[in-house]
Amino acid sequence: MFKKEDTMTFMSKTKIDFIEDILGKPYYRDKNIILYNMDSLIGMEKLSNSKLVNLTVTSPPYNIGKEYEKILSVDEYVEWSKKWMNLVYDITVDDGAFWLNVGYMPVKEKGKAIPISYLLWDKNEFFMIQELVWNYGAGVASRKSLSPRNEKVLWYVKDENKYTFNLDDIRDPNVKYPNQKKNGKIRVNPLGKNPSDVWQIPKVTSGKNRSSKERVPHPAQTPIELFKRIILASSNSGDLVLDPFMGSGTTAVVASSLDRLCVGFELNKDYLDLAIERIKNEKIQQLALF
Repeated sequence: MFKKEDTMTFMSKTKIDFIEDILGKPYYRDKNIILYNMDSLIGMEKLSNSKLVNLTVTSPPYNIGKEYEKILSVDEYVEWSKKWMNLVYDITVDDGAFWLNVGYMPVKEKGKAIPISYLLWDKNEFFMIQELVWNYGAGVASRKSLSPRNEKVLWYVKDENKYTFNLDDIRDPNVKYPNQKKNGKIRVNPLGKNPSDVWQIPKVTSGKNRSSKERVPHPAQTPIELFKRIILASSNSGDLVLDPFMGSGTTAVVASSLDRLCVGFELNKDYLDLAIERIKNEKIQQLALF
């Protein structure tokens, strides 16, 4: 039986507190962020009885031999992906969303650069709204094929009839005919146009004289602008954002700066330390604005 003080304690707890109660001491925690040096499948399995997550935004390993991954067969990769994606489904609130950023991988005797989205799009319980194409200028050079200059982002929701979509927060102000009228009224939304399903956002580049300003020592860093648009579009202030593959910390940095909560998992402590440094630097920059 709950006493009055127990009820007050329950009401005062945040989603971050509940996560720590279930998973134990984190690698890092502040007011808005909690990070674990843990396999995300293990962490999400422990959270599976609690629907806490409003939005998941992530870019998992692409199975192409990066330093942080072990190459799997295509069948093994798909099975592993099914496991973690359906764990995301289990811990997502009923009106929540899931955005999955994936690139390409070779399929032996079938293809050189197969979009991973072709392999995974229907391998979870979510309802897929659409595929977003992320287009960028810099990329891998090629002599025997066209140089790839895009990745895919799959947008899923748990309930096809009820989900968050803040279009006004991500409108594109670059309107070709802003003063165009119909029946005497301005046709274009004053906040801008729908940004469509193709987003042109620069990739985080490395190298002498071409390194991006936000670049940190991580082999597959996602640009802030990409995840910022997604988090603005599919969550609200105070919501909990999950990244099962935190990497360099882009999701946490963006979520916290937009007044969201964030939980993340990462197996590599060096990457977690990078993420924490970025989080702390972002907080310093925000303080400097006041």
